[in-house]
Amino acid sequence: MKLYDGGRAPNPRRVRMFLAEKGIEVPMVPVDMAKGEHWSPEIARLNPLKRLPILEFDDGSILTESMAICRYFEALHPEPNLFGEDPLEIATIEMWNRRAEFELYTAVQAVFRHGHPGMAKAEPRQIAEWADLNRDRVIEALQLLDDRLAETEYLAGTRFSVADITAFVSIELMKAIKTSVAEEMASLRRWHAAMLERPSAKA
Repeated sequence: MKLYDGGRAPNPRRVRMFLAEKGIEVPMVPVDMAKGEHWSPEIARLNPLKRLPILEFDDGSILTESMAICRYFEALHPEPNLFGEDPLEIATIEMWNRRAEFELYTAVQAVFRHGHPGMAKAEPRQIAEWADLNRDRVIEALQLLDDRLAETEYLAGTRFSVADITAFVSIELMKAIKTSVAEEMASLRRWHAAMLERPSAKA
């Protein structure tokens, strides 16, 4: 198998961090998204959405979507567990992973796609007002995470999970929209500093 990787883009990075936490090595095919290589006919053949990452198996089968790829590797390599062990923990991790993705990541992505000049090809009908509206959503989502992290060490509880990976890559994407975690969000800043110290953050 081989993994078509998109560098610092958040979804490819989610998978790389997940693999690093698991200690799994997969042959990588680098795709330079800054140069638009993900728009190539080869990538379109593998994924008609022209998005990364893409996991290609030796028999030609294809798996896309970052969380689907992570779940595949979780099933193959259950430890260290990142999706939960008992029913309540599985559901709690799923809840916080979805909140991190739907509340924070989608808002940051909307600001980036509709407000950054470099995204004009990916989003040919950029709507500046939508970017502005989502800046407020980003702050609201950050407050949600800060409130949660005032109660517990990691998003889904007392241990690291895939929800933390999703939140981390979302916050890292905020650099592209010139936004950072406010000083008063002490719990979120504590968590983010700890995340930066994890070896997987450098993946």
